[in-house]
Amino acid sequence: MLIAGDRLEVWGDPIAHSLSPRLHTAAYRTLGLEWAYGRRQVSAASFPGEFGALGPSYRGLSLTMPLKGRAFDAAVSRNRHGELSGAVNTLLLADDGPHGFNTDVAGIAADVAEQLDAPIDRARIVGSGATATSALLALETLGVSRVEVAARRPEAVERLARLGAQIGVTVEGVGLDTRARDVVALTVATLPGGAPFDPAVADALARDGGLLYDVVYGHWPTELAVAWERHGARAVAGIGMLVHQALRQVRVFVSGSDENVLPDEPAVLAAMWDAVTEV
Repeated sequence: MLIAGDRLEVWGDPIAHSLSPRLHTAAYRTLGLEWAYGRRQVSAASFPGEFGALGPSYRGLSLTMPLKGRAFDAAVSRNRHGELSGAVNTLLLADDGPHGFNTDVAGIAADVAEQLDAPIDRARIVGSGATATSALLALETLGVSRVEVAARRPEAVERLARLGAQIGVTVEGVGLDTRARDVVALTVATLPGGAPFDPAVADALARDGGLLYDVVYGHWPTELAVAWERHGARAVAGIGMLVHQALRQVRVFVSGSDENVLPDEPAVLAAMWDAVTEV
């Protein structure tokens, strides 16, 4: 697999808010690589034309909503998390075709692991959309064997239950207003930022939910985070997920694999954190 090019971009719609250019530019500067990383607004409908027009100067792409399914379809190979989730957020443009990676899962797992004091066996996910899929795979990576999914429509959890059976994790769906729930050490919230939430339901989740890890980082605090604070419990925003998934994208673009540790990776990670905390 031959990788050429020194141009990289993040694509999505909308895209102006993306912090990826800050993160990646900081990483390549630290690595001594004179690569250019930009952003481009690309819709799902325009993706095929834009992607087909890329020239040999491009090394890879970061993909955000609504393009992760498009990137999955475009890839000639995918890493395990890409295959299991059906979503790709990274494309490496090599001579034998685009190779797809999902780094969101590893990003969530790495940041959650830093927040926990000890391994856990049970956890809860709030929400049942696409981000919940990445959260479930991240919890499997962390050794969790039982996951309760609290969703407005418990029937929407069926897809997650099938995935859980495939990876050896027991998934049980419950309604958001269900009173009898597991007591868990970790709750992963996967709802969009600014999503309205019944305060009474939020309080009920907070009482038996342990640490709240909310994937939102641009609309903070969320209503769930406020509920956790009312109960004196800890709530963490998902900015670390963004940093850790981007670090793994950098690994892909530098080495061809999301598992190959970068030269002086601690310094690269520190530079990336500095880039987003300056915002």
